[in-house]
Amino acid sequence: MALTESKMIALGSSAPKFSLPNVVTNQVLQLSDIVGSNATMIVFMCNHCPYVVHVLDGIIEYSNDYRNKGLNVIAISSNNVNTHPMDGPDKMKELSLRKKFEFPYLYDETQDVAKNYEAACTPDFYLFNKHLTLEYRGCFDQSRPGNDEPVTGKNLREASDNLLSGKPVSSDQIPSMGCNIKWK
Repeated sequence: MALTESKMIALGSSAPKFSLPNVVTNQVLQLSDIVGSNATMIVFMCNHCPYVVHVLDGIIEYSNDYRNKGLNVIAISSNNVNTHPMDGPDKMKELSLRKKFEFPYLYDETQDVAKNYEAACTPDFYLFNKHLTLEYRGCFDQSRPGNDEPVTGKNLREASDNLLSGKPVSSDQIPSMGCNIKWK
């Protein structure tokens, strides 16, 4: 594992379009099919990364809490499955079903979507407004494996609450960090 921070792309960036398969349904979904009516949060994640494992239940809870507010969560795995087979579509589907994801878990086999978003680590969070303009890119919260901080989603939740209530989202954002995306 190479500890990596998110690249913190420019706020105001537009969400790159994509078409990716949902590992549970095998249906190819376009971004436009699964955006939220008020906001969309895209997280690049994988099955094995200890940083993802550490916050995964928090991501699920976040999705459940915000879905009825018009904010949809989309999870994407872009890892190279030749070197990390535990991040392949079959294992992604198992995790999604076992953890009862209420959001799509998409597989980016070509890694083009991760490159277009400039995703660098897992987890890497991107919060877009209803016009798919980037409002937040940063950490879920200050919790990391082994630091004894509780997983709360404080940073992402604060940005989401401000966005959904029409308040400005602070540009003072802390990068996410985790395992580097496993590039081909």
